[in-house]
Amino acid sequence: MAAKVESGQFATLPNGTRLHYASAGEKGRPLMLLVHGFPECWIAWQAQLEEFGQDYYVVAPDLRGFNLSDMPTDVAAYKPKYIMQDLQQLVAYLGYEQCAMVAHDWGGAIAWNIAIAHPELFARLIIINAPHPYLFAKALVENPEQIAASAYMNWLRAPGSEQALAKDNFRVMEQLFIGMSDHAGEWFDAALREKYHACWSRGLTGGVNYYRASPMHPATDTEAGASKLKLDPADFLCKLPIRVIWGERDQALRPVLLDGLEQFIPDLKIERLPEASHWVNHEQPQKVNQLIRRFLTE
Repeated sequence: MAAKVESGQFATLPNGTRLHYASAGEKGRPLMLLVHGFPECWIAWQAQLEEFGQDYYVVAPDLRGFNLSDMPTDVAAYKPKYIMQDLQQLVAYLGYEQCAMVAHDWGGAIAWNIAIAHPELFARLIIINAPHPYLFAKALVENPEQIAASAYMNWLRAPGSEQALAKDNFRVMEQLFIGMSDHAGEWFDAALREKYHACWSRGLTGGVNYYRASPMHPATDTEAGASKLKLDPADFLCKLPIRVIWGERDQALRPVLLDGLEQFIPDLKIERLPEASHWVNHEQPQKVNQLIRRFLTE
């Protein structure tokens, strides 16, 4: 039986950020945190909330800048260190020292950073289509396929991208789903469309500010992007077990980003889904749930 999902809850954190979150399950059970990416919000995790709320206290926040959470106006407020802090403080706010985390896209990027700097926060970590920072930075400089796939990042970084995304009733936003998923007709239905439109109507600047605040983008004529980073691979080791779910038909994050991942994680398992896109948790929610449950009980 699916667990009941409750939204409309807010956490005011010590750093002053107010995050909205949805939850399922009873507080006091082990905590599971579900962390979304762009251009989504907590509703991306409906199937996981319903499934894992039967065994866990499952919390799916809107990251800062998205949906009902605070939307700082300063681009610098979206640097990864501040998003990391939000999630660390949210775990403590909820009354826990550790969580199992499932994270996708930008949520996964933040989770990688926490795993490297503060592995003690995680009982388990499951990444869905989000690249390890060292390998992503390297690919943005050296891999022509990934450089081409990431060209959209520089478009999002440009002034006015949020207005372009909202034009014609969010036509471009919808295309991020429909154009990147062969199966969008099966999951991006009228009900989900309405929920995402409501989310996007609350503002898109916070979401695109993640791209503006990050050096992780291909170089342009005026900005060095990832090529200016001088990274030591020894600084990017992850000392906890990590499981990765990867939809191999991801047009934005190519499977080449998995190459060499094992050198950073002593205990790593990767589950590749050949028919899934970037939106794997929408396309194959039951398969994703099955893999998450298997990873959690290993």
